[in-house]
Amino acid sequence: MSAAWVAGAVRAQALVAQCPGAVGAREIARGPTLGDGLRRLATTPYARYTRTTVGLPDAQRAVAAGLLWQLRVLAGWLPPGGTRLLVPLASGFEIANVVSRLPAPESGRTGAPEPYRLGALETAWRSLEGAGTLAELRAALAASPWGDPGDDTPWALVTGMRMAAARRTAASVPPARRWAQGRAVLLTARELYVHRRSLTQSVRRDAARLLGARASAASSYREFRDSLPSAARWILADIDEPGAQWRAEARWWRAVQTEGTAMLRRGRYGPAVVVGAVASLSADAWRVRAALESAARGGRPGEVFDALV
Repeated sequence: MSAAWVAGAVRAQALVAQCPGAVGAREIARGPTLGDGLRRLATTPYARYTRTTVGLPDAQRAVAAGLLWQLRVLAGWLPPGGTRLLVPLASGFEIANVVSRLPAPESGRTGAPEPYRLGALETAWRSLEGAGTLAELRAALAASPWGDPGDDTPWALVTGMRMAAARRTAASVPPARRWAQGRAVLLTARELYVHRRSLTQSVRRDAARLLGARASAASSYREFRDSLPSAARWILADIDEPGAQWRAEARWWRAVQTEGTAMLRRGRYGPAVVVGAVASLSADAWRVRAALESAARGGRPGEVFDALV
């Protein structure tokens, strides 16, 4: 094991140790105001981004920016192969950058925020950022590791990137394959059976790679759930209606947190420790975002936060 991997693993464990964790998230969630919740972040790694935020969406985005900063710090301690391992795990930030440039309502924004600064964790952002139209954006995606999303509508572009992120993670980060499959399940179920939107051919092809041909061609939610491969069936176990997807989302985050922590404890110095750290850091940021929402609601934790902790 190289000195760079040893240094990266030590740094990864140190970054996780600085996180608020479940105990800290509960304190943040008690509020009883968003300002109180933000003040409880003053001694955490998120403080450098949250101290000047105004409003809940801005605060939650700042927490995400704090996570990205942690991942970039970690990438700087790893050998080149380690950095390549992190790129698909951080791909959600590049997707968010694309979403922020799309016409409303897909972006859900009133003004485009500053794009996340990806540094070495970029997949193809410089090419995507230069696209002036949706057709040009599709062409830039098709010429990159993202692949062709299958259409140039805002929905197809984002859905294609999200499924491609699952496909790339499963292929490039073996310790995270189970999470990638779970993410593909959530995306497919939401698009087909909640929003009632057909998948493009390329998205369906990626789904079939991860979930099998039977599941990706299912005609109902029940058939889809029952056709999933055994390695991916856990995500929808006991969830009988597609409208209860929030429970599956919370289950996915709990699995990422639990399994990431186990990787940190079992591993010594190598890729598994780094992947476990990324999982733990990502889950912590998600939990803090949910805690801030609870604080903004007067310190009343919602079902999603309760499910996460």
